[in-house]
Amino acid sequence: MRLLLVEDNVALADELNRDLKRLGYALDWLADGRDALHQGLIEPYDLVLLDLGLPGTSGLDVLRHWRAQGLHTPVLILTARDKWSERIDGLKAGADDYLTKPFHPEELQLRIQALLRRAHGFANQPQLQAAGLVLDEARQMAQYRGETVTLTAAEFSLLRYLMLHPERILSKSQLYDHLYNGEAERDSNVIEVHINHLRRKLGKDIIETRRGQGYRLGGEA
Repeated sequence: MRLLLVEDNVALADELNRDLKRLGYALDWLADGRDALHQGLIEPYDLVLLDLGLPGTSGLDVLRHWRAQGLHTPVLILTARDKWSERIDGLKAGADDYLTKPFHPEELQLRIQALLRRAHGFANQPQLQAAGLVLDEARQMAQYRGETVTLTAAEFSLLRYLMLHPERILSKSQLYDHLYNGEAERDSNVIEVHINHLRRKLGKDIIETRRGQGYRLGGEA
């Protein structure tokens, strides 16, 4: 899953960058609201972490602009402002959730997971489940047919994205766009390699190849 972090506190941004990459997210970072106005609309982010006190353009104005332009990407506001009126302003502007600094890394992790599940129609699931799989995001493992399957970081990220889009055909280009950040070097075979690794661990029928189209998570209903 590819996230956008808009935060002008460099130390916090560095910390979040490390933590979120460790959790299997691809992350782009911007420090200026003016840059976010444009990039948030042209890149296929799965979720945005947005500070309010930004240079250039405030986080609230960035969010209002995005929503006015029809952007439906989930937005989690991160801010030191804790007045109830400011929370209401953020929610009215179109935020999906609100987290006040300082916050515990695990709380941020759980809120991100919940927002992503909600955005893809899995709001009632405490853990992501699809095609007979149950994903343990904390340990980056999967349960399948009664067995625990250990995943590498890359396998986990790919499987999580496939599970959030069950039965949907996903092109290689879509997978690259959502699994790697804008600066990542994209190997033309890396997706195929990780697909094959998942098939060896979970069974050859778990992921279907549609020639000329992409991949589809199948498995048990």
